[in-house]
Amino acid sequence: MPIQAKYVHTNIVAKDWNRLVRFYQEVFGCTVVPPERDLKGSWVEKATAVPGGQMRGVHLRLPGPSDEGPTLEIFQYNRMEERPATAINRPGFAHLAFLVEDVKAAKEAVIAAGGGVVGEIVSVPIPPAGTVEFVYLTDPEGNILELQHWSV
Repeated sequence: MPIQAKYVHTNIVAKDWNRLVRFYQEVFGCTVVPPERDLKGSWVEKATAVPGGQMRGVHLRLPGPSDEGPTLEIFQYNRMEERPATAINRPGFAHLAFLVEDVKAAKEAVIAAGGGVVGEIVSVPIPPAGTVEFVYLTDPEGNILELQHWSV
C-alpha cells in the first residue's frame, strides 16, 4: 500500500542562486516564497554529508493551477563539486517541464534570458492525448527544461 504523500519541491543546486532565481522569475513568472534561507551548522553537515557545508537560496512558487502547489528550491552551496556536461539521456532527473502557449516564443524568451538550446522544436501526435509540440533547452546553468504545448 502506498504511503500518504504530497509532492513538495524540487531542488536545483546553483553556481549563482540569485542569477538563477531571476531567470525563473523573468521567464516563467515564478514568485519567491519567503524566507530567504542561509542554512549552516552541524545539522547541515549531518544532513548533507558536506563538511563545513552552508547553503543559501530561496523557494520559488512554480506557475500552475494552485497557489499552494510545489516549489522550485534554488540553493547555492559554499562548497561545490564539478558537474559533468549537460545531457538529456543521463540517468537521474532529466528536466523540468513547463506548459506554454507558444513554444517558439517561449524558446526565444529562454534564450534571451541566458538559456541554451539542447534540440529542435518538434511536433508529435500522441494518440489519444493529442499532439504535443515541444523543445528541450537549458537554463543559464545547464539544467534542462522542456517547453511544451498540447493541441487536440
